[in-house]
Amino acid sequence: MRRDAWMVPNPPTPNRAIDFDPGVCNGCNRCVEICRSDVLMPNPKRKAPPLVLYTDECWYCGTCVLECPRPGAITMRHPMNQSVSVVWKRTTTGESFRLGMKNPPEPDTRPASS
Repeated sequence: MRRDAWMVPNPPTPNRAIDFDPGVCNGCNRCVEICRSDVLMPNPKRKAPPLVLYTDECWYCGTCVLECPRPGAITMRHPMNQSVSVVWKRTTTGESFRLGMKNPPEPDTRPASS
């Protein structure tokens, strides 16, 4: 009698904690070894990106991204409620601004109108 076992990704939610670029990832499995919550498992195919088995268990610590020797092979995908995006709008002109934008405008030093 033959008994085989398979590891297959089974995300219970639409959440994707980690994305791999198969063109960059060489399947070294350093991310699998460093993962604190054992979210990743080695892929049975040689030189293929690891399998992300338990997306809900990911702590989003980023150690897999930091440990990866190939920049761009792993992308951490934070949930929308954890992402920081601060946007503000200047009421006098209607301009919108966000943190980290290139060439930010000069600050509005006029006193606030009531």
